[in-house]
Parts: sequence; C-alpha cells; structure tokens
Amino acid sequence: MRTVVWFRKGLRLHDNPALVAAIEGCSTLYPVFCLDPWFVASGKVGVNRMRFLLESLRDLDEGLRGLGSQLFVLEGNPKDVLPKAFREWGVGRLAYETDIEPYAKARDTEINSLASSMGVEVLTRSGHTLCDVGSLLKRAGAQPTTTYSSFLKHFDSEIRERPIVALPRPSRLPPPPGDAPGARGVPALRELGGIYADAPETSDRVLCAGGESAALERMRQHVERRQGAWAAAFEKPQTSPTELDPFGTKTRSTTALSPYLKFGCLSPRTFYVAVADVYARHPKHAQPPTSLHGQLLWREFYYVCALGTPNYDRVAGNRICKQIEWDDDAQLLAAWREARTGYPWIDAAMTQLREEGWIHHLARHAVACFLTRGDLYQSWVKGAEVFDEYLLDADWAINHGNWMWLSCSCFRMVKVASWQRHGWPPRASPAAI
Repeated sequence: MRTVVWFRKGLRLHDNPALVAAIEGCSTLYPVFCLDPWFVASGKVGVNRMRFLLESLRDLDEGLRGLGSQLFVLEGNPKDVLPKAFREWGVGRLAYETDIEPYAKARDTEINSLASSMGVEVLTRSGHTLCDVGSLLKRAGAQPTTTYSSFLKHFDSEIRERPIVALPRPSRLPPPPGDAPGARGVPALRELGGIYADAPETSDRVLCAGGESAALERMRQHVERRQGAWAAAFEKPQTSPTELDPFGTKTRSTTALSPYLKFGCLSPRTFYVAVADVYARHPKHAQPPTSLHGQLLWREFYYVCALGTPNYDRVAGNRICKQIEWDDDAQLLAAWREARTGYPWIDAAMTQLREEGWIHHLARHAVACFLTRGDLYQSWVKGAEVFDEYLLDADWAINHGNWMWLSCSCFRMVKVASWQRHGWPPRASPAAI
C-alpha cells in the first residue's frame, strides 16, 4: 500500500496518530507537506511565523531521514497538487490529522471527495488537542460551552472514558520511493517571494526556533526545572512580563511552548503527561485554571467553542459574541499596529510583538484592551488579524477566543461567586502558555 501522510499542523514524529495510522500495512510512505498559496501568497502570515514554519519543516525532514524516510514538499493548492501526486505516485491511501478551522474543513471535504473518486482510501485522526473536540462538543449537547467550569465537567467525563495517553515515536518507517515527481525539499524563506523575498533567514530577535527537537528540549528543561518544583508551582497570573529565564533559551517567565503547540511540533498530550508526572512527585501542586494543566485545558476549551460556533472569527452571525457597534478608524488601527500611539507601554509591547513574534499574556491583555473597550474602541476582529500576522503562536481558535474575551464580547458572563468557587481570578484569562 503506497500511502501519503499529509503533514499540516502535526509537525512531529512523537505522538502522531495520523502517522501511526499511515504506516500500518504501508509498503511505501510519502510524507508530504503542501506550501498552500492560501497561506504563503496571502501576505497575512508574517515573516517570523513563516520562518518558524520552515524551521519546523527542516527539523521534521531531519527526523524523518533519521528513520529512513524524508519529507516531500509540494507547492500549490492541495486540491490540485495532491490528486496529481496520487496519480503519478500510484497512491492508494491518504492519512492526515483533522483540523477545525473553516478553511481547513472546506479544503479537507474537497480533498476527501477527490480522493474517493480516485479510489484512494482516507484515514483521519484527531491529534492536535488533548481529546477529540467533536466528542467534547457532543457532551455539551452540541452547543459551545462559554464558561470554563462547565467545560471542565465535560472534559472530566471524557477523560474518564478515554484517558489521555501519548503514542510513542515510531522506531522505523516504511522506505521512501525511488523518486517523487513534482516534489521538492524545504525551501529557503526568500524563495517564497512576496513579503519574504528580502527577509533574513534567521533572526536573533525571535523568541524561539521552530521544530520538534527544540520543542521537546524546551519542555524537558521546564519540567525538570528545580527538580519539577517550578512546573508544579506554576500559576499563570504570577508570571512577569519582564523576567528572563535562568537557562538562556530566551524564555520569559512562562514556558513559551505555545508556538510549538500551535504548529504541532509538541503534542499537547505529551506535555500533559509530562506535567502529570511532575504533579505526581509534587502533591501540593497548582490547580486549574492557573496551573500548567489549566493552560492546556484553556486551549481545549477554546477549540470546543470554535468548533461549535459558526462565524467564530467575526462579530456578525456569531451567536456567542456581543453585537457591539465598534468604531472603524483606519488611522487609529494603524497607529496601534505600528506602535505609534504615544503610550510607551502599549508601543513597547507592539514593537516586541512585531520583532519577536511573542509577548507575555499581560502585554497581550494590555494592547487588546487598549484597542477595544479601553481606549480606541476598534473591533476585536481587527486586532485578531494583526495578532494572526505577527504571533508565532497565532492559533485560530485561541486567538479569536482571547480577543472576544478581552474585548468583553464573550466569556465574561460568569458570576464572581463562580470565579471564587473554582479558584478562577478574573486576571487569569488565557493567552500564551
């Protein structure tokens, strides 16, 4: 069975259910990534994040080669280049990780139809979240849960039936083909053209380098920090936006693992299990929603909300979002985006965002409140678009959820008594792990 495993976000070899499904009964494996013009040519993915992606792809290719395989890069719309590859390579099966984003869902539906018409079997697996978010949504009655405490009840029920486990890294892979017409290696950043043509291949300002290897090493450093005591005691509100890490990896006072989770360089289940091991050694550990486990559960919470909410990334037609008539002032938006507001704290944070691709969650709170309900009264959708361009960890579900939260458009209808009952101070709203 000649099989294509289509990498999209799960850019890793450890705990990769789609990869595991692909290699079962496989004679020849084609690990594929598509450079889709929807992202590459749109100009909406900033230089830092595109660089991080390419670094992650090179690391993935190196890992595949260590197992006797390699990564094949296709350039073009997947609905065009994948069927062509199926024909030319004699492929009988396609495996990939599911995605909840609107573009991805529409794309995958079309790819599935094309594959079926060509007699290509399609295998899909959930791998980007702790649980199958579709199953979590069903537990909520197919309606998005907009309070964290309610979500935890559904999550607890889910993991009682399906405990969180992490799959091992394959020890070997089926051999690669002799050739793969139409495929290439991972390009240099400048080869993508457009806004990337004159961009440097590396930057010493960016918070972290892409790839599974860097992700696993960063996770290891954090869970082993002070023999696990740091991870056990971690509470999001207690972190500082100005603190530098003690071991020289450019980490601030949080883990800075969110870019790796966004691209799937790090499995959320692997991280969850590693933290659970720390908690087992430190019984007096922090609890959700402010603990490290709590941050992973916030991520899950937003994914379930996003899956169950049509028009989640906009105001109009979004049933969980307050229909606020925001102002629309292009000059104010540009001043905020370009760090020209005249407010030093806001402009410093926006400068760091543009140059490093990451800012601490308190800085995210500040600039988001300033743009929306605090000062400029511009739509949170506009802010989310800027974050989506600049952030290394720009995740569709989390980014738009955070912006709704911080603009008071959603997620703030829970009562103070409920906050106190669940140990949830209002200042602990989620941003970056």
